[in-house]
Amino acid sequence: MAMQDLIIEYIKDEYLEEDDEVGLDTPLISSGIVDSFSMVSLKTFLENKYNISIPDEKAAPEAFDTVRKIIDLVHEFNPDAE
Repeated sequence: MAMQDLIIEYIKDEYLEEDDEVGLDTPLISSGIVDSFSMVSLKTFLENKYNISIPDEKAAPEAFDTVRKIIDLVHEFNPDAE
């Protein structure tokens, strides 16, 4: 499964109602889909899935506001992640 699909599936399963949709550029933090507590669990999921460690200073809300930004963040710490 492609990284974007995996992240979207995780967000939909964990944070959205069944009929809600999310895309690459859907605002997650600024729209309230993902709050600060949820962001921590999303960060942990990414670290475990892609064998990375995201420093707290990089785990800013702006870095988690869209799936596209999350993919960029993962690639910063694991360029080969798919």
